[in-house]
Amino acid sequence: MTAGILSKLRLNLRIALRDLLGDRRGFGIFIACIIIGVAAIAGVSSLSFSLAQGLSREGRTILGGDASISLMSRALSQEQKDYLLARGSLSELSLLRAMAHQASGETSVIEIKAIDPATYPAFGALTLNPELPLLDALTEKKGLYGLIVETTLLTRLDVKLGDIITIGNQRFEIRSTLINEPDKLAGGIGFGPRVFMSRSALEATGLATPGAIIRNLTRIRLAGNPSDQEVKNFHSEINSAFPNAGWEIRTRDAVSPQFSRNLDRFTQLLSLIALTALIAGGAGVANSVREFTERKRTQFAILKALGASGSQVFAIALIQITIAGLIATLLGLILGSLIPTFAASWLHQISDLPFTPSINLQGILTGGCYGLLVTFIFAVIPLGRIHEMPVSRLLRDDDQPLQLWRYSILSAVATLLLAGLTLFSASDVKLGVIYIIGVFLIFASLRAASWSVVFVLKKFAHPNTPLLRLALANIWRPKSIAPSLIISAGLTQTLLIALALVEGAVHHELIRADSSEIPNFYFLDIPKTQTEYFNEFLKTTVPDAHIEHVPMMRGRIIELKGKPLDRYNIADEAKWVLEGDRGITFSENLPNNSTLTAGNWWEKNYAGAPLVSLEQKVAEGFGLKIGDQIKVNVLGRDFIATVSNFRKVDWRSYAINFVMVFSPNTFKAAPYTELFTISYTAPSLSERDKTDALLTRQTAKEFPNIVSIRVKDVLMAVDKIATQLAFAARAATIIALATAGLALASAIISSQRARLYDTVIYKILGAPRRWLMTVYALEFGLLGLVASMLSLLAGICFAFGLIKYIMKIDFVFPAMTLILILSSALMAIIVLGLMLSWRILTQPAASALRRL
Repeated sequence: MTAGILSKLRLNLRIALRDLLGDRRGFGIFIACIIIGVAAIAGVSSLSFSLAQGLSREGRTILGGDASISLMSRALSQEQKDYLLARGSLSELSLLRAMAHQASGETSVIEIKAIDPATYPAFGALTLNPELPLLDALTEKKGLYGLIVETTLLTRLDVKLGDIITIGNQRFEIRSTLINEPDKLAGGIGFGPRVFMSRSALEATGLATPGAIIRNLTRIRLAGNPSDQEVKNFHSEINSAFPNAGWEIRTRDAVSPQFSRNLDRFTQLLSLIALTALIAGGAGVANSVREFTERKRTQFAILKALGASGSQVFAIALIQITIAGLIATLLGLILGSLIPTFAASWLHQISDLPFTPSINLQGILTGGCYGLLVTFIFAVIPLGRIHEMPVSRLLRDDDQPLQLWRYSILSAVATLLLAGLTLFSASDVKLGVIYIIGVFLIFASLRAASWSVVFVLKKFAHPNTPLLRLALANIWRPKSIAPSLIISAGLTQTLLIALALVEGAVHHELIRADSSEIPNFYFLDIPKTQTEYFNEFLKTTVPDAHIEHVPMMRGRIIELKGKPLDRYNIADEAKWVLEGDRGITFSENLPNNSTLTAGNWWEKNYAGAPLVSLEQKVAEGFGLKIGDQIKVNVLGRDFIATVSNFRKVDWRSYAINFVMVFSPNTFKAAPYTELFTISYTAPSLSERDKTDALLTRQTAKEFPNIVSIRVKDVLMAVDKIATQLAFAARAATIIALATAGLALASAIISSQRARLYDTVIYKILGAPRRWLMTVYALEFGLLGLVASMLSLLAGICFAFGLIKYIMKIDFVFPAMTLILILSSALMAIIVLGLMLSWRILTQPAASALRRL
């Protein structure tokens, strides 16, 4: 029995190969659709993997050591230093935000990195212009310490090398500019230019006051050349040696966990867009396979007449399609794996991220599976027609409906496998589920809508205008391109519309800096002894302003319900709270922009055991309930507090608020600083900018140690990052547009034989070419209009759910952007349709009749 099956398989394979080699026509669009989609998926995966490999390879340089210990507003104890020095060498530095200003009054927020020139950097090299030894660039000379600054600071302050600027209580000389900082990525995103100074210079500024927000880092270079496992063992050992240290430790194999998670999420987003392109191109696959079966009807009829069964003919055709799909998939994988090599030089020019061109074998395998599954899903039903159709119907060009339920089941099973593969490869399963449901609903809606349009037009649309009547007849006729065009164009337009709406909502959210509902400025590091004085200064400078201030410290959660964090299950959406130190405060009253959702607020002058109020979503992510306990480390001391209540916080107000608010007695007599916000309005934006500039200059003059951050500048910086991410998403969407265009082209090409019959008849009856062009233009325009309207509805519904219920920001309707997308798509459909139909329109009737 096995021998018989193998014999049949060899026969089918031999026939399929001979037929394929003898006639390779009609597979161009098929192969192009698969190549583009698979290459996009493999390319995105390889780019992400290359960046991850770069982070891993350069982990020591980026982190500045084999391990890094971070403490807020305090330094290591001598006992801890001695323990670490016994394991290797140390490099200490401090990070903080401050204000720099020059004599004319120009000011700028800066990100200070105070280093020890003798030990920094432990790995990599600091590139300067002009090149100077670090000791010469930073040491004190003639009463002035030196600075190394980013060139953007020179522009902001209108200064040059050799000029004098003031930071805190100290004057500095600018001696060099920063070209490359090897450990920049480990420091996260800053909102001001980087400024290097010595640690002794930082002490001279007066900025390092008790309670000031200073991140002190100690980088450890372990003795010898330790392996990754030895570094992990070291991590465990120091945590065991100092279990209550309250520090944050990072090792070279996990330089930036938050960055890695964001990279995974963004990679998944781009991969899903690329998969959408592949699915949109699936309509092109179906059209190409349908055109292939139409072209081969006579051969298939002959095979059946000679005794071949329907299953054998189906197998022969399936082998040919599978070979074409394999070739396309392999070409797509090769192209996708080369994308990191092509992109390397460009990425090095636009970013400081480490990038090592690499091939992700798992991503390559996943992309290959996607390509083959999409090929099978869209090819099996058209191929099923030749299995079910008897010889007589194949020869008569009979297109009556057939029972194809078994092939629909096969296609459905392959679709489930595709969905399972999507979830298996997803870094965020929730996003994967949303994507699968969304694509299924959109695809099903477009399919049902295309059938409905054909049915309604056939039943009710019979206009008296001849041209319009013929155009409508082309839409509801057998072998109409309506389903293919509506699905491929509609799916891609839905993606474009959803992306435009999400981008518009994010942009609208970030430009709310001009709204009177949010603060104009945040002021950081106000010593508690200067609170009243600074409050009066703000009232005098901007008389009608609304001012708020609260005490602020930094602390980190180290236990929940008495369990260490590494033994506690925490929801993904709450993990950000545990990454490093968080801002905390204490208050007698419920903060503004907060609503109590559970529990009770403590009474005034409360003097019992420490209590804490938690933001509701974070508490749910932690799995906490009223009465549970948490342990936080603040300034090296551990505090245990009981959860008293939960709050719903309006973070979008940008007003002062915290995840954790403690009862006032918790941190009695602890050193802290005050956080201020000021809100005011102005008759115009220009007047508001003038007030902003005045307040910034006066604050820098009267309170040089206080950091002023304009909310508008912060939101503009975030908006710039969001725009760059949106650009990458739009680039991926272009791929979907390409596959949709190919799918549309394949639909028109597959219908050209039937159109040729009609065109010849019209020409014999005297129809001019412009008359036929008008009919086709009306047909493509009507179908494009239907696809646009359906995609507009689907895109709005999908984006609305994403924006309102997942992102939880305002939904905005950028009408002009959507009109531009829809009108451009409509014009593209008409132009492409007419271009592909031009060969039919220009053929002489006589030559066409001879071939028919």
